[in-house]
Amino acid sequence: MDSPYNCILLAGLSLYFEDGHDDLDDFGFDDYGSECDGIRITAFLDAGQDNLTPLGRLEKYAFSENVFNRQIVARGLLDVLREFSDNENDFISVMETVARMSEDGEPTVRAELMEQVPNIAMFLHESRPNFPAAFSRYLVPIVVRYLTDPNNQVRKTSQAALLVLLEQGLISKADMETKVCPVLLDLTEPSSDDDYKIEAMMCKVVTMLSKDTVEHLLLPRFCDLCSDARLFQVRKVCAANFGEFCSIVGQEATEKLLMPKFFDLCSDSLWGIRKACAECFMMVSNSTSPEVRRAKLSPLFISLISDQSRWVRQAAFQSLGRFISTFANPCSTGLHFRGDGALLEVPSVCHAGRTIAHTPPNQDGRATPSPEHVSTADAEEVHSFDDNYTSVPREMRGGFTRTFSNSNASPTTTNNARNTKDTEQTDENFNSFNYWRSPLPDISGELEMLNSEESEEVMEQKETKEEEEEEEPDFHDSKSTQVQVLSAALKAAQLDRHRLGFSNTFRPLHPVSFLNHQTLQSLARLQNVIPQQLLDQYLSMTDPARAQTVDTEIAKHCAFSLPGVALTLGRQNWHCLKDTYETLATDVQWKVRRTLAFSIHELAVILGDQLTAADLVPIFNGFLKDLDEVRIGVLKHLYDFLKLLHADKRREYLYQLQEFMVTDNSRNWRFRYELAEQLILIIELYSHYDVYDYLRQIALTLCSDKVSEVRWISYKLVVEILQKLYACGADDLGLNFINELTVRFCHCPKWVGRQAFAFICQAIVEEDCMPMEQFGQHLLPSLLSLSSDPVANVRVLVAKALRQSVMEKGEPGCAFSDELEETVMALQSDKDRDVRFFASLDPNKSLMDTAPLI
Repeated sequence: MDSPYNCILLAGLSLYFEDGHDDLDDFGFDDYGSECDGIRITAFLDAGQDNLTPLGRLEKYAFSENVFNRQIVARGLLDVLREFSDNENDFISVMETVARMSEDGEPTVRAELMEQVPNIAMFLHESRPNFPAAFSRYLVPIVVRYLTDPNNQVRKTSQAALLVLLEQGLISKADMETKVCPVLLDLTEPSSDDDYKIEAMMCKVVTMLSKDTVEHLLLPRFCDLCSDARLFQVRKVCAANFGEFCSIVGQEATEKLLMPKFFDLCSDSLWGIRKACAECFMMVSNSTSPEVRRAKLSPLFISLISDQSRWVRQAAFQSLGRFISTFANPCSTGLHFRGDGALLEVPSVCHAGRTIAHTPPNQDGRATPSPEHVSTADAEEVHSFDDNYTSVPREMRGGFTRTFSNSNASPTTTNNARNTKDTEQTDENFNSFNYWRSPLPDISGELEMLNSEESEEVMEQKETKEEEEEEEPDFHDSKSTQVQVLSAALKAAQLDRHRLGFSNTFRPLHPVSFLNHQTLQSLARLQNVIPQQLLDQYLSMTDPARAQTVDTEIAKHCAFSLPGVALTLGRQNWHCLKDTYETLATDVQWKVRRTLAFSIHELAVILGDQLTAADLVPIFNGFLKDLDEVRIGVLKHLYDFLKLLHADKRREYLYQLQEFMVTDNSRNWRFRYELAEQLILIIELYSHYDVYDYLRQIALTLCSDKVSEVRWISYKLVVEILQKLYACGADDLGLNFINELTVRFCHCPKWVGRQAFAFICQAIVEEDCMPMEQFGQHLLPSLLSLSSDPVANVRVLVAKALRQSVMEKGEPGCAFSDELEETVMALQSDKDRDVRFFASLDPNKSLMDTAPLI
């Protein structure tokens, strides 16, 4: 009695059988003796003393008075189904037994049964052709019934099982609509028992259902739950999952039904609910139109940023950058994300909607398109002129009106006149705004008068200079500073005016002369892509006071979302973010600088080569000299950043690559591993002369690293360098490099170096880095000499290189074929078993990995 009982415990089945030894015999446990680790749960189906059939024994123990017998049957249902899956009648009998067992009065049996339902469903889906019918008939009712089970553990198990079944797509749409959703609706009734409420379950289920099912069955109930005044937990769950509902039901239902509820939740009396709304704000914004996003959601988000609760403000600031990113428009930014996450230029077809149909010129030289030829986008540009005008501060209007309104135009507006030389002369000065507006009067006389009065204005300014310095001491510090700020602010406006073909006749003559300090600050932040309040709040995240009143890591969140904000604003509005980026790049927290270092290559794509060279390269150089935690961010995307620079600027970094070999901690081998990986990519950016002069020495140093992983990747780097040299026709440099490899590795006193030489030779042959004739002349003799190396690990790689690579690539009858065959035959009779294996292995068979040997 003791031995079989101990076996059961050791097998992980803590069962106690009251019937004694006879029951153990019936279960077949005595057949295993002391080897009880291999016990089968379905051993009770084996023939015993009761002369019952396997199905009879299943019935006996499935409905036994001993609860532990029923538990073990429930736990082994999957194995039971495997036993009877070949016979259709037996299979149906087992499924009916399962349905009857689901009504067991013991909660532990029901919980055990429900835990097996997902596994049973997967087995039936893979092995049974009539799976949907059997699953819908027998198992779905069990799952649905257990959602309302009196025992909490059974209910939780049923909810978990339902989520798994939905994730795997095993429940049909009809079952969801007719069986599962009605139960979910009943359990979320306001009058239902609080212990049975499963609002969280319904919110999780909604992400796995179709739009039609959610919109017609669950959306009305969700709207009601958002207004539940009895339990705040219900409203909190709804707020936390609000974004998922919006993304599923789409824009129309979101704006019509969900937006009023979202406004109520954002003004809820409990800060936890408002915080949940701030966290899901981006998903809600993605499900609305640009008009609703700007007119309704933006003021709502501003209210959350200024919330009285610090936790709400903290969540809002963390979501601010993501919310701003929802304003991005690929056709205005000129960039879009590919499926793999790469940021690319938008195809030119996106700009077609903003072009104007070409028509023959009039006698006055202007093209005269009919109204239907004017694109919709340009018409909207004209109508938005008044809106743009009103967005400008009052003191900025007047002579600057046209300049500011032009700066708000989309930078991607294109002119078809660029396509051909003939149309270029016709349309270079045409713009729909200029054409359809009323002609402006000739003011050449007034301009001459202003020029004559210029000297008088200058004298008056000199006389009042001291008085103005007393009133505004921080404004007239430097005339050059004012000009720099103004130039940065107007840079985008000038660029857009040039692209749109606006006439330069109406430039302001002396812009700096009448702008005060507050106006200059506002001018530097001028843009019309997103609401100005959102941008102002985002720029304030670098204020040290925010770290005290909101979040100590608010600067890190600002740095994390800055590329998304820059993409939204576009490179024409980079002046709005430049100072903020420079402030973050010099932040005292290394985590902030590390975040910028990891994303600087993406920001370079957004800004383009000119702004990158002017504004990002200095910061990039600073990161190169920072802590290792910051430098690793630059190093991981070194290739991505360097390829965006001009060749002359890129070449300057050849001298700094050696600095990556020095780290704060010599044990940080992953830093050197990442360097080798990046150098493999960087090779294509430089000429073969630069590769030989600068990258070669770094590669050889890495090949001698103490860590095998670094050496492994460095050998591949050496092969890439050699391939670059021969591909560019620099055979003399390639030969010098081969001689250096031979001296350094083939004749190395350490066996690791000689083993590396064998691996490099094999990689050279497999990658076709050089002609086989030259390989046989310069490398093969040294490789063959290692066939008698005293270290078996060296001979293993020599045998592998010769048998799997050289003999396959070499042509029969070549100069070195005889010596090669003799060496391979000698290795086939080597005293080491692994050497004999690789020397005799058929190259067409699956190859054993020898990486652990290096």
